[in-house]
Amino acid sequence: MLMLGTHKPRHPTAISPSNQIRASILPWMRSNLSCTRMAHLHKSAVTLRISGDDLIPDEISRLLGASPTDAQTRCDKIVGKKTGHVRIAKWGMWRLCAPDREPEDMDGQIQEILSQATGDLAVWLSITKEYHADLFCGLFMRVGNEGLTISSQSLAALGARGIEMGLDIYKGNDDEEETSS
Repeated sequence: MLMLGTHKPRHPTAISPSNQIRASILPWMRSNLSCTRMAHLHKSAVTLRISGDDLIPDEISRLLGASPTDAQTRCDKIVGKKTGHVRIAKWGMWRLCAPDREPEDMDGQIQEILSQATGDLAVWLSITKEYHADLFCGLFMRVGNEGLTISSQSLAALGARGIEMGLDIYKGNDDEEETSS
């Protein structure tokens, strides 16, 4: 019977073929698959949104200790910035936006948004129990192969507060980029 950890190779100096391959690939993987070599997304836009039928923006501001970038209550008249079209809000919403970043810096934007509000997780959980909270992220690519990394600290901070993350990814025009070079 073979006991784990007690197996000894027949030839002490022999290296198995799989270990030889692993030994030759690992240095290449470390140098070529590093996140620092990933092409960063061209731009990111990040907004914290809290919404609900009976949401009162001033109450959310009081609880979080922060002022929204924009807010609405149910039945508010909302005028489109570009079209001037008037619509009636179907629910209340409280939004806090971070400035857009070029190149993408979602970790910085998440930190900027969360640092403006209370760190009291009990407050956050009371809000997210009653209302829907999400982080809306617009990600803009200049070419077809760009990426991003979101730190475990940012993900943990959002999760601890009950905030979902939604990603809208917009692809740039590869042909346009080639012709303008």
